[in-house]
Amino acid sequence: MKKKSTNLKKKLASSWFTDLRNQICKKFEDIENKYSNKKIKFLRKKWKKSKTKSEGGGEISILRNGKIFEKVGVNISVVNGFFNSEFKKKIPGTEKSSKFWAAGISLVAHFQNPKIPSLHFNTRYIVTSKEWFGGGMDVTPCIADNRQKKYFHRELKKTCDLHDKNYYKKHKSNCDKYFYLPHRKEPRGDGGIFYDYLNTNNWENDFSYTKDVGLVFLKIAENIIQKKSKQKWNERDKKIQLIKRARYVEFNLLFDRGTKFGLATGGNIEAIFMSLPPSASW
Repeated sequence: MKKKSTNLKKKLASSWFTDLRNQICKKFEDIENKYSNKKIKFLRKKWKKSKTKSEGGGEISILRNGKIFEKVGVNISVVNGFFNSEFKKKIPGTEKSSKFWAAGISLVAHFQNPKIPSLHFNTRYIVTSKEWFGGGMDVTPCIADNRQKKYFHRELKKTCDLHDKNYYKKHKSNCDKYFYLPHRKEPRGDGGIFYDYLNTNNWENDFSYTKDVGLVFLKIAENIIQKKSKQKWNERDKKIQLIKRARYVEFNLLFDRGTKFGLATGGNIEAIFMSLPPSASW
C-alpha cells in the first residue's frame, strides 16, 4: 500500500475532528432538547491564531444553562507555527526546527445534576519532524457510583482490545498517573485512558484507534447522561459537586498539558479555559 503524504494525513485527521465535533454537538443538543422547554443549540465562535500570519485557528462550540448541561464546550483547532525555545525542549522532533502543526478536538462537560459526572475527552494529531497521535478521556463523578465506573472501564477495554491487547492496561495506567492531584494526594476522578506520542509506524492503525476512542466516548457519554439525568439530587449533593469542581480547576490550571500547550503556542484563551466549570467552591 502506498504511504500517505503528510499533507493528506493532516487533511484526514483535521476532517475527522470536525466530523466528530458535529456528531457530538448534534447528540448533546438532542439530549438537552429532550428535557428542555425551549430549543437550545451550541453557539459557535471561530478564532484565528494570528491576525497577521497564516497560522490557522479553530472554532469554539458552547452550550450553557440547559436543563441537563450547565456548561459544555467542544473545541476544534488546526494550528501551525513555531514553539518557543523553552517549550520546544519538551517536544519530540524539534531538535533542528521548532516548527509544528497540530489539529485536535477537546471537550469538557459540566452538568446541572450532581449525579452526572463531569466528562472530559480529547484527541489530537501533531506533526514536527516527527508525528504522533494523543488523547483520551476520563470521568469525574461528584457522587461515587461503582456500577458506572465498571461500565465506563469495560467499554474502554473493549475498544482498546480491538487495536492492541496491551493498550487498555498501558493507557489506563497513563491516565491514573496523569489525572492525579499531588498536592492533595488524590486522583481527579474515576480514571479512564490517556495516550501520547502514539506512533507505531502504522499511521492507518493509529488513526483508526484515535477515531474509535472518539466514537466510544460519544457512546459512553450518551449512556451515562441518559441514565443519570432523571436521578434526584439535593443541596448536599450540590455542595459536594462544587467542591469536586474545585479540584477540577486546580488540576487544569496547575498540571493540564493541553492548557500548557495552548498557552505556549499562542492558542485562543477562551478555548483554552473552556474546560473550567461555571461555579466551584473551596
